[in-house]
Amino acid sequence: MIFDKTGTLTKGKPEVTDVVPTEVILSERSESKDLKIKSRDSSLIARNDILRIAASLEKGSEHSLAEAIVSKAEQGALTLSKVEGFKAIPGHGVEGIVSDKKVVFGNFKMMERQNIDTTHARPGLERLENEGKTVMMLGVDGQLVGLIAVADTLKDTAKEGVAALQKKGIEVIMITGDNQRTAHAIAKQLGIKRVLAEILPDQKEAEVKKIQTEGKVVAMVGDGINDAPALAQADVGIAMGTGTDVAIEAGDITLISKDLRSVASSIELSKKTMRTIKLNLFWAFGYNVSLIPVAMGVLYPFFGILLNPIFASVAMASSSVSVVSNSLLLKRYRI
Repeated sequence: MIFDKTGTLTKGKPEVTDVVPTEVILSERSESKDLKIKSRDSSLIARNDILRIAASLEKGSEHSLAEAIVSKAEQGALTLSKVEGFKAIPGHGVEGIVSDKKVVFGNFKMMERQNIDTTHARPGLERLENEGKTVMMLGVDGQLVGLIAVADTLKDTAKEGVAALQKKGIEVIMITGDNQRTAHAIAKQLGIKRVLAEILPDQKEAEVKKIQTEGKVVAMVGDGINDAPALAQADVGIAMGTGTDVAIEAGDITLISKDLRSVASSIELSKKTMRTIKLNLFWAFGYNVSLIPVAMGVLYPFFGILLNPIFASVAMASSSVSVVSNSLLLKRYRI
């Protein structure tokens, strides 16, 4: 069972938790609220400016993390700047021109793409990621100037839902675009041992295929547009009813409830349904195989027995009643 992280295991409503100028070096007492701050540059960009510039860029993005940043800026009544040449790079971030300066905002891959040095920000970056937060970096004219950390809380039933699947002997895998450190921090909270991190949106389908080549039957749970190809590729695609129409259309099963425990319940219901179908086939064939030859007079030459058409009709009706009654027993199962 492969779970997409954002919007599936998490609530999909991330919030900005930290805005950190990268020239700020946290002391070894970083766990304390009383942080010692040292700046190598007197022209250090203020936290509000970092948030304002990032929000200006993300205003044109549709990603859930972008909404969190824009919302945070609006809460602080920050005036957003006009962006020219906006460009979104899937799985990396966004870029554009703000106040005649080239601005890029995204993950580590985005910084590498722009040849921006991130060495001096590593300590703060690692600290935030170890807390399970998604960290994005802001670069201005080729220089890294700030970090913005966003946290998306887990759904209340995520841990129980994962545990219920594992109890059934089903391997659970989490797939996400987050880096390894952040992804494993979140997976640890859920008890998930196998994590596919730093996966770009267009790589999810390939990852599903790769697991299928291991000889495993794969189910995929997702809710976003970029999950649709993976949902279609999986042996069973399970879409969250709160997700996008594209994901719902691509999935084989749609879960109306946000409760992730319903994933395990749907598997149990499907098993009970298959058992009912097999039992119905047994009863239907049993009646027909045993009584149709008698109705045809097979026993007449030997025993002089003929099946009265009335009794034949009763037998056929009994076959239908037994099948329907057996099927109705499924109503007793509660999801």
